Amino acid sequence: MALKLEGKKAIVAEVAAVAATALSAVAADYRGLTVEAMTILRSKAREEGIYLRVVRNTLARRALQDTDFACLADVLKGPLFLAFSMQEPAAAAKLLRDMAKKYENLRVKALVMNGKLLGSDQLEMVADLPSKDQAIAMLLSVMQAPLTRLVRTLVEPSAKVARVVAQIRDKKQTD
Repeated sequence: MALKLEGKKAIVAEVAAVAATALSAVAADYRGLTVEAMTILRSKAREEGIYLRVVRNTLARRALQDTDFACLADVLKGPLFLAFSMQEPAAAAKLLRDMAKKYENLRVKALVMNGKLLGSDQLEMVADLPSKDQAIAMLLSVMQAPLTRLVRTLVEPSAKVARVVAQIRDKKQTD
């Protein structure tokens, strides 16, 4: 079905608006995926706050032209879909890594983070990035560790005295 000019403009405007607020993007080749597989992929993407869209390459180039994702223009060849992470930077990479394990025909072509084009070989690295909540928890545990050690150090002398007194008491009770 041929798109009319107004339909093309609407698609370009929609993808450009999404790209303006997205944290990262992944371009993947979907050749050979079944309709069922694409439906599963789309529903999982929706659940995880990922905007997933099959867009004609010429329209995608126009939509991404003045965004951080303009570097994807050279990669846009063949049947591709774009997945934009809207909440977590690594969400799209994680989803596509997991789905690529299940569906061999799904191939990631490139990813973009912070305006930098990354190859498909770096998918694992990006997918292994912690989520925002995980990163905050890791930071808090690192910040809390010195304080915990200080408290243990301050409490240890009195704990040793208590253990010694308890051993003396136990020894007198057995005698």
